[in-house]
Amino acid sequence: MASMQSAPGTVLITGTTSGVGLYATKALVNLGWKVITANRSPLRAEAAAVELGLPFGRSKQLQHIYLDLSDLDSVRLGVENLLNSLDGPLDALVCNAAVYMPRLSKPMRSPQGYELSMATNHFGHFLLIQLLLENLSSSKRPVWKGRSWAVESPRLVMLGTVTANYEELGGKIPIPAPADLGNLSGFQEGFKDPISMASGKRFKPGKAYKDSKLCNMITIQELHRRYKDSPVLFSSLYPGCVANTKLFRNTPKIFQWLFPWFQRLITGGYVSEKLAGERVAKVVSDPAFGMSGVHWSWGNRQRKNRQQFAQELSNRITDPKTSKSMWDLSMQLVGLN
Repeated sequence: MASMQSAPGTVLITGTTSGVGLYATKALVNLGWKVITANRSPLRAEAAAVELGLPFGRSKQLQHIYLDLSDLDSVRLGVENLLNSLDGPLDALVCNAAVYMPRLSKPMRSPQGYELSMATNHFGHFLLIQLLLENLSSSKRPVWKGRSWAVESPRLVMLGTVTANYEELGGKIPIPAPADLGNLSGFQEGFKDPISMASGKRFKPGKAYKDSKLCNMITIQELHRRYKDSPVLFSSLYPGCVANTKLFRNTPKIFQWLFPWFQRLITGGYVSEKLAGERVAKVVSDPAFGMSGVHWSWGNRQRKNRQQFAQELSNRITDPKTSKSMWDLSMQLVGLN
C-alpha cells in the first residue's frame, strides 16, 4: 500500500489563548502549517503562543485575528477581514472555542440577545462555517501518494464532547441533565429573553453548555449529509478529558482541584492539553483521518499508544429530522435565512 504524506496548509482555529486550542496551534505549527488564530483578544493569543516558544510579531506562519464568536456582527466582520487578507484559500477550519459557566443563576446574553453559551459555542461557529465554506471548498492542498501527487481534501473539524453523546456514559449523567434539545421550541420562538434553552424549558447553565455542544456535533453530521458532493471532509472529535483546562475556570475551586485527580486516578480518562492538541492536529492533517461524517475518539479510558476510532453517536445527534430542524432554525437565528 502506497504511503501518503500531505503537505502543510493554512488552518484557522478558534479559541487559542489557552488549553486544547493553544496546544493544537503549537502542534500544527510544528508540522509546518500556517496557523491563523481567531480570538476575542489577539494580544492574549500571541502572548500565550510566545510562552510556548511559537513565532511572534510579523511571522508568516502564525497570525492572530480578532473575532468574538458570541457576537454575530463580529463574526461577519472578522471573516470579511480574513478573506481580504488571505493569499489563498484555507485548507482547514477548527471550531474549538467554547464557554462553560455552570454557576450562573440566570443567563448571560450575547449582543444579539441569545443565551451566551449557545451564542458562543454554537451560533458563532455555525455562522463562521457558513461564511467560510465556499473558501474552504476551493482548497487544493497537495498529498503525496507514493508515486505521484494528488489533492488532499480540505477539513472542517469540530471539538465535541462525551457529555453530548447519549451513547456514552458521560452523556447520560443526570446532573444537571443530559444534553437534549427537546422539540427546539426555544429556537422556534426566537431564543431571546425570557427564553434561554433550546427546549424552551427553564435555564440550567450546565445543561446549556451540553446542549450547545450537542448542536456542534449535529452540525457536523448535517454538513456531511448536505454537502456529500463537496470536497470538504467534516468531522468532530473528543480528544479525551482535558480536566485542567481553563474551560473549567468558572467551576468551584474544589471541583478544579478534585476533577483532574479523579480523572487521573479513578476513571483513567485524563488527557494532557499537549496530547489533546496533538490529537486535534492529527485530525486536521493526517491522511489516516481523511473520512467525513466521523466522530473521532480515543475512548473514555486512556491507554498508552491508543489509536483513534469512530465513536458511535446517539440518535439525538444523528436523527435527520432533528438535524434539519436545528439547521434551518439556526440559519434564521444567525440571519442567513
